[in-house]
Amino acid sequence: MSLNIVLLEPEIPQNTGNIARTCAATNIHLHLIEPMGFSIDDKHVKRAGLDYWHLVTIDVYKDWEDFTQKNPQANCYFASTKSLQKYTDVSYQDGDYLVFGKETRGLPEELLKENREKCVRIPMADEARSLNLANSVAIMAYEALRQLDFAGLKDTGELARLHW
Repeated sequence: MSLNIVLLEPEIPQNTGNIARTCAATNIHLHLIEPMGFSIDDKHVKRAGLDYWHLVTIDVYKDWEDFTQKNPQANCYFASTKSLQKYTDVSYQDGDYLVFGKETRGLPEELLKENREKCVRIPMADEARSLNLANSVAIMAYEALRQLDFAGLKDTGELARLHW
């Protein structure tokens, strides 16, 4: 099983580090599209991802066109506060791509308009502009994983000192 998270021009290193950690914990492939507001070697990215970096598959692209050329069959869902469709209204499939925009502006409106039927939003209060990017990624990723019955992920936990 393989889901994909795509970050289009992420700006905040801590968010990308947190997202990388989520991807590591869920076996989700991370795609980063430049330009980014930081270097992938940035200490804040590394710190937020903790010691999970070796567990993350990351591909970096020079721009959106480079991403689409290298992933021509990608079935993308575009996260936007402007969408009419909720993220829970979608039936996610193995291999889908969840696409998120930069923290300050989200995804370009042209991209949203071209993909209207594939745009999704996370419901929130009218007064709120948006959720944190790392939180949004986690919310949508876990919904997709839930729909796929968490295939490939550990389904039991162990206590540190005692047994269940």
